[in-house]
Amino acid sequence: MADRSTTLYQGILLKLVTVLELTQKPEGISTLQARQALLQATNDFKSALLQAKEMAANMPGGELLIEDQDDIIEMLTTLRQRKREKLTQFSAQAQAVSSETVAETKMEVDSMASTPFHE
Repeated sequence: MADRSTTLYQGILLKLVTVLELTQKPEGISTLQARQALLQATNDFKSALLQAKEMAANMPGGELLIEDQDDIIEMLTTLRQRKREKLTQFSAQAQAVSSETVAETKMEVDSMASTPFHE
């Protein structure tokens, strides 16, 4: 759907430019052919606008009120912050455990180095 909507929205601008170019020609829309081209371009533009309106209305969450959307955004922001805090705590614990392991290993190596070799 993202590709279709992107193409649709980009096409709206191109269709509008076509309508504007047709209306701004020096000869105007005095000929039947020019009027037909303008009518076709205008209809294409209107059709694209209707499709875009339908697509926007059918987007997930589009039925929610702005206040409801704001509440959901706030809830998701809070959830993201909590997860970041948990990850920070987890990272600190992992670093502490890693530091302890390194220190214990170093103590063992130091202890072994100072102990005379026995067979």
